[in-house]
Amino acid sequence: MNHTLRSLLTAAAFAAAALTLVGCASGDTSKAQGTWGTANVTGEPWLVLEADGSFNGSDGCNGIFGAYTMSGDTVTLGDMGSTLMFCEGVDTWLSDAATARIDDNTMTVMNADSQEIGTLERTK
Repeated sequence: MNHTLRSLLTAAAFAAAALTLVGCASGDTSKAQGTWGTANVTGEPWLVLEADGSFNGSDGCNGIFGAYTMSGDTVTLGDMGSTLMFCEGVDTWLSDAATARIDDNTMTVMNADSQEIGTLERTK
């Protein structure tokens, strides 16, 4: 099986798992809903958080997707699926996201060790 087909099948499996997890989303997600970062700009990270508790976006190179929950000002990202492309010179920090804190129109993103790894501004 070639690398491209394997990547596509992996992404499809992750997408199916993410759709299953959406039913597990809880909390009022209205504060988080919307687009964070500038969507569809090559090399730039962005997230779209949906009302149903799902998210999709890009780490600047690979597409990412999954389910999230909201508690107060904190977004917790569940297991994240991703495509598996190689992009030279792109900082893919968003792929390490575990939680995020929302303060007005700024999302501060943290890794699993609760260390700040970046910020995204609300664009929609």
